[in-house]
Amino acid sequence: MSAPEEKTTDAVVAALLEENRVIPPPDHFRAQARLRDESLYAEAARDPEAFWAQQAQRLTWFKPWDKVLEWNPPEAKWFTGGRLNASYNCLDRHIKSGLRNKAALIWEGEPGDTRTLTYWDLYRDVNKFANVLKSLGVKKGDRVALYMPMIPELVIAMLACARIGAIHTVVFGGFSPESLQDRINDAQAKLLVTADGGFRKGSILPLKHDADYALSKCPSIEKVIIVKRDEFPLRVREGRDHWYHRLMQDAAPWCEPEPMDAEDVLYILYTSGTTGKPKGIVHTTGGYLTGVAATTEWVFDLKADDVFWCTADIGWVTGHSYVVYGPLLNGATQVMYEGSPDWPDKDRFWRLVDKYGVSIFYTAPTAIRTFMKWGPEWTQGSDLSSLRLLGTVGEPINPEAWMWYYKYVGRERCPVVDTWWQTETGMIMIAPLPGLTPAKPGSATRPLPGVSAAVLDDQGGEIPVGGGYLALTRPWPAMLRGIWGDPERYRTQYWSKWREDLYFTGDGAKRDEEGYYWLLGRVDDVINISGHRIGTMEVESALVDHESVAEAACVGISDPVKGEAIAAFVTLKDGSLPQERMDEFLKRHVEAKIGAIARPGKIIFTGDLPKTRSGKIMRRLLRDIAEGRLLGDITTLADDSVITNLKKKYEEE
Repeated sequence: MSAPEEKTTDAVVAALLEENRVIPPPDHFRAQARLRDESLYAEAARDPEAFWAQQAQRLTWFKPWDKVLEWNPPEAKWFTGGRLNASYNCLDRHIKSGLRNKAALIWEGEPGDTRTLTYWDLYRDVNKFANVLKSLGVKKGDRVALYMPMIPELVIAMLACARIGAIHTVVFGGFSPESLQDRINDAQAKLLVTADGGFRKGSILPLKHDADYALSKCPSIEKVIIVKRDEFPLRVREGRDHWYHRLMQDAAPWCEPEPMDAEDVLYILYTSGTTGKPKGIVHTTGGYLTGVAATTEWVFDLKADDVFWCTADIGWVTGHSYVVYGPLLNGATQVMYEGSPDWPDKDRFWRLVDKYGVSIFYTAPTAIRTFMKWGPEWTQGSDLSSLRLLGTVGEPINPEAWMWYYKYVGRERCPVVDTWWQTETGMIMIAPLPGLTPAKPGSATRPLPGVSAAVLDDQGGEIPVGGGYLALTRPWPAMLRGIWGDPERYRTQYWSKWREDLYFTGDGAKRDEEGYYWLLGRVDDVINISGHRIGTMEVESALVDHESVAEAACVGISDPVKGEAIAAFVTLKDGSLPQERMDEFLKRHVEAKIGAIARPGKIIFTGDLPKTRSGKIMRRLLRDIAEGRLLGDITTLADDSVITNLKKKYEEE
């Protein structure tokens, strides 16, 4: 396939890869879908503020708002004057509406232990733990750090904080003591909730042990609560440390929910930048809950009898929005799993889908590419007939991974919703509506109703068709309200590239003739070859399009002629041709797929790629290796040995 012409001379990122497949919603799905026509888009376009006010009616408000939106760029306030409580909206109103005995969480631990919590069970434990927090001196506005495995007590702790107006900050249980320490100190958290440990790939995560190292330099922490997950060795510090189960025994069963202003902070979630300290993204209550409640229903076509499973860890924003708040606001039943998808075997996810009758499955492209590498036979031993919708989140998905997911997991009968959003946006922003939108493999399709996006050039001019920078052009309810303790960084990071009313996402994107958006990866990852700015996503997609390639990551390396050339790190599927033969085959494949300009200058074959514990490829470490630099921060790396082996192999070549 020859490279298509760039559609506009103003394009700032070359739009190279052409994808012509279109997958319409299946007739059987469209017939029963919640949204089947364009009316929601039209309603939002007519009057965005009135539209979001209508969506806010999904929630129970103790006091109605005075004004829908106050917008003084880049500062936004949504539903000002309104008062509500997140815990009440996730639990109390469902108890009152007859969902008391409906399963809220179906939990399975990695070793196979299981628990099911009904909405009544969750309600009772959240009330009790809210009283525990109050008994230990936690008040409205205090920060509570949560460093836990994927167990129900993490959800309980989040909702208990919300019930009393405390601000929770969840730290992913796989993070190092140093990462925990940085986040606690930045938030000045008063109390830490952790566990004695957790399980991952058959190994123990020594959470309390690691927390003790962190707390040696965290003077703000006054109390620690420990959830007993198993018989893990640990030290208990008298006076500071308390066992969760003992505190819960004597706690009162009812705690009055604190009426929170719509703009009161609900949580802080830290996201790592490529440089500098982690950014504490601030989300408030009314707008955030409105956004996640609406998008959970729209994007996943959520119905009362669905069993929803988002595989994300709650330590990431996907877990906040689409494991905790979005599903519970909608009264959904959901699966929550503690461990790895390949423990004890590579079909663990599919056995869980069958075991619990999962109907909606939401996971990351990295996981899908890993499933591809393992081979489709691992899905074929499971029935998977309960599935009716698939979703993907976390990074752009290449078309071949999309098609593999559609074919081998969805059995060509489940729509796939590819969702684009960020920690900062709080809610899904660009995604198909599954009963309405024809899918194009690799495209997140269109901005959701009430969301306004554009592809812009360096000067902020719109690129109707072609590649450039993805921007959000109008405020949205779940938007971040700042960076904790650093208002200047908030302005410069997100609102200074163009005008202060244009949000810079940091992502490259292209828009096609039908208005569909294709994410091209982070702008930091764009490679400049002979004046052509090429997004890594498209070259990686071309490589993975080859039947022998399981996964690929591309970075720019210095080139004396072109300025930059492409170095591709490639993982092959089992049974492929020898690497020395695949090298030239793959270079020619990329050239045939998208043009000579994108031909990799060097291909490095590797058994694995360096990834964060959330599964994202750490391209900046690949750049460090390719350029022979000292490695940057590797504290979020899931497996240190991958980068050591890769560095050695690259130096040998």
